[in-house]
Amino acid sequence: MSALDDFGGEARLRELVEAFYDLIETLPEGSNLRRLHARGHGVAHARVEQFNFLSGFMGGRAYYKEKHGHMDVKLMHAHVPIRKADAENWLFCMNKALDDEGHKGPHIDKLRMVFTRVATILINNVPDWEDDLRRP
Repeated sequence: MSALDDFGGEARLRELVEAFYDLIETLPEGSNLRRLHARGHGVAHARVEQFNFLSGFMGGRAYYKEKHGHMDVKLMHAHVPIRKADAENWLFCMNKALDDEGHKGPHIDKLRMVFTRVATILINNVPDWEDDLRRP
């Protein structure tokens, strides 16, 4: 049995991803995350790819790997300026989505710890895109 099975399967994962991005799009904590997504392919694209990634990450079908050939989360975000506040805001929104969707139990506690570890690993010193706009 996979973590995705414990979670409730693909349908429950899709509900979580939708709830998470609804929060990203509406809460103040999501403002810089929205800006970062707008510089890329946008939030609508992120909803699809987040589901694709998390499915494989949680032991289900590896949609992201099938599409992109890898599951390297650092590589996916290497070009994105991610600060500590961004990681904290991402975690805030994800934890709220988990709570709002009624996910609880030891498997969810473990998932929260993994999300925290991954979000922390993604913090980097890539120059902020706004800085690029201010250069002559």
